Amino acid sequence: MGEDGAARNHLHNNQVFDLSIDVLPQGGTKCYDDDGRLKRSGTVWTASAHIITAVIGSGVLSLAWATAQLGWIAGPIVMILFSFVTYYTSTLLAACYRSGDPVNGKRNYTYMDAVRSNLGGFKVKICGWVQYLNLFGVAIGYTIASSISMMAIKRSNCFHASGGKNPCHMNSNPYMIAFGIVEIIFSQIPDFDRLWWLSIVAAVMSFTYSTIGLGLGIAKVAETGKIRGSLTGISVGTVTQTQKIWRSFQALGDIAFAYSYSLILIEIQDTLKAPPSESKTMKKATLISVGVTTLFYMLCGCMGYAAFGDLSPGNLLTGFGFYNPFWLLDIANAAIVIHLVGAYQVYCQPLFAFIEKSATERFPDSEFITKDIKIPIPGFRPYNLNLFRLVWRTIFVIITTLISMLLPFFNDIVGLLGALGFWPLTVYFPVEMYISQKKIPKWSTRWVCLQILSIACLFITIAAAAGSIAGVVLDLKSFKPFATVY
Repeated sequence: MGEDGAARNHLHNNQVFDLSIDVLPQGGTKCYDDDGRLKRSGTVWTASAHIITAVIGSGVLSLAWATAQLGWIAGPIVMILFSFVTYYTSTLLAACYRSGDPVNGKRNYTYMDAVRSNLGGFKVKICGWVQYLNLFGVAIGYTIASSISMMAIKRSNCFHASGGKNPCHMNSNPYMIAFGIVEIIFSQIPDFDRLWWLSIVAAVMSFTYSTIGLGLGIAKVAETGKIRGSLTGISVGTVTQTQKIWRSFQALGDIAFAYSYSLILIEIQDTLKAPPSESKTMKKATLISVGVTTLFYMLCGCMGYAAFGDLSPGNLLTGFGFYNPFWLLDIANAAIVIHLVGAYQVYCQPLFAFIEKSATERFPDSEFITKDIKIPIPGFRPYNLNLFRLVWRTIFVIITTLISMLLPFFNDIVGLLGALGFWPLTVYFPVEMYISQKKIPKWSTRWVCLQILSIACLFITIAAAAGSIAGVVLDLKSFKPFATVY
């Protein structure tokens, strides 16, 4: 995105940059798209891989806990409702990739570009703040989740070696630092188009650990011979009436987080080749991805709840931590870490691209920002090292790692992120942009239905945020910064 964005600016603003791509075409439309960028090569399957990488993230691990708060009736119903809302609003958002004509209209390269084209004004700034703060928050959430999984591997081996006599307590900081170092390296991948292989690896990993979690849930139910849980969720007595209400609200946030990918949908759509039109391909990819993930979510959430009942852990695989077969848990947790390395990058690329594009537009003559240094790699294309990209992305990863070390509350952070991002990015902006683009008359039946959907989701977001904040406040009472031991 950084390099191609520079090419775009070169075309439109007649500014001269040291471009890392070949000289722009001399009538060569075979290599370039209608906007002068290198031909896009994304398909339904690469888009689905990107979405599955983003969606089946660490959120799946908290679904057994979320189902336990809501019970056998509300839990599955809420998951299905979230999947329908996510799919429907994603199709509305996909229609906003091009302004005007769906086949030849002006492209919107990012979520913010789509908001600017369709709504404009102050809403663009609000969207930018919400989107990029959410991406920043997801980076923190994924750093916490990966460290918990790395510790789960170490603890299960330690517990196995000591025959269950050693409590195997350990500090999470070294694991967060290790994850941060890996992300510094991977963050130097220039843009989304170069990330397809990482997304496919990550998507495979997400299926691996989800399947293992599901298998362990089934094995646990088979071993005990009974399905735990109740129709109304965790019983008052195990928790107080007030805790039950807050936890139910937080469960909504956890489920919302498990479905949140709208904030990077336009960026994923911008990798697709045409024809067919990008919106058609994206709708297919969304249907495949949301269908697959909902099936997995239902199975993992319900089997985890069936296995543990009221005692369902906040993180399914680390909650299984001290059960055999320990080697299988190690494989699952290793898969989580590998997946999160990729998912972190998929989520952070739009933020990276935004900062780099803004810096290039503001300081077009700065060599530090615009100049690429070609580094030859035997057998491959030379790597374009950009010093600004190197410095700023490294600082970004360091900051997210430090904040993760300060706030290592997986469940509450996941719920809060899901709540804060769900209504504005998954529902409000897609609905408003679609109404604007299709010129749907005010107070028409369709307009009223879309507004009812938006308002209903706003209430869910407020409830989920309140529940998660209550959880964070409770955690902070027994918390020491940089000294979290599991």
